[in-house]
Amino acid sequence: MKTVKVYGPGCARCEAAEKMVKEAAEKLGVAVAVEKVTDAKSIAMAGIMSTPGISVDGKLVHSGGLPDAGNLDGWLTA
Repeated sequence: MKTVKVYGPGCARCEAAEKMVKEAAEKLGVAVAVEKVTDAKSIAMAGIMSTPGISVDGKLVHSGGLPDAGNLDGWLTA
């Protein structure tokens, strides 16, 4: 099971990024545990300067704006 964290204050883009992760995982048949991180200090400590941010298994893979669907698929299957 992959651990995915979606970093952001809860804005519409952050919610959309979380939905994209869940939908991509379901489409690919990948088991994921999705955690939303909304605390500003935790977001900053993760090195995210622009939200939403996404980490997969502890590795920051995206920051700022919505991720590209193809990239998201790659991160979840890597």
